[in-house]
Amino acid sequence: MLQHRPHTTVVLAMSADGKIGDFRRSPARFGSRLDKAHLEKQIAASDAVLFGAGTLRAYGTTLTISDPTLVQLRAQEGKPPQPVYIVTTHSANLNPEIKFFKQPVRRWLLTTTAGSLSWKGRLRTLPSMGTKAQECPPEFEQILVFETPTREIDISAALKHLATLHITRLAVLGGGELVASLLGLDLIDELWLTVCPLILGGNTAPTPVDGKGFLPDLAPKLQLLEVHAVEQEVFLHYRLQRPAD
Repeated sequence: MLQHRPHTTVVLAMSADGKIGDFRRSPARFGSRLDKAHLEKQIAASDAVLFGAGTLRAYGTTLTISDPTLVQLRAQEGKPPQPVYIVTTHSANLNPEIKFFKQPVRRWLLTTTAGSLSWKGRLRTLPSMGTKAQECPPEFEQILVFETPTREIDISAALKHLATLHITRLAVLGGGELVASLLGLDLIDELWLTVCPLILGGNTAPTPVDGKGFLPDLAPKLQLLEVHAVEQEVFLHYRLQRPAD
């Protein structure tokens, strides 16, 4: 397990056949009000949330903490009302007119050099915040650039950097490609999966873990921590098993 990084929890709702969206990749709004409250609680327990550009494009917004009790609990812990919302995208091809950029939250962008350059025309100079984030467009408080030698996002290095910014708990809200990459690098500690009472089907419908997949001998193993059945939904809480467990 990578040391000196945030404790990372994936939080997703899925259909009974394991889909987080339909074959058109429409916004997944099949979770109940109880699932929404559960998601809000997990967000409130985090210092930052991480999600991919596909998830942001599908919804156009992100879920913020609206429950006054959760906001008060964060204040008692010395935390701001909302966590940091981090969008990760290789290309950074995002529409600056979507509602997300009008929500009252702190927004960071995790991208590549090429992705950061795509926002160059919107940059404004900010006080130095270290070598990784010195100039940002109005939409983002920080732009974080971490690259592998093949010009992909270096998510391992990025999470290490987040830990230096006092982000100790990170919630991952999708999509399946992001979760797959984090699992492949052993960067996930827990999963909360809500099983919702519908079947979506479809060969192209997204799942909690997309990507190339894992062979059984190399597949990440889980330990079931909790099961809650509430009305028509089942809430599953897992921990990733590791050799030291």
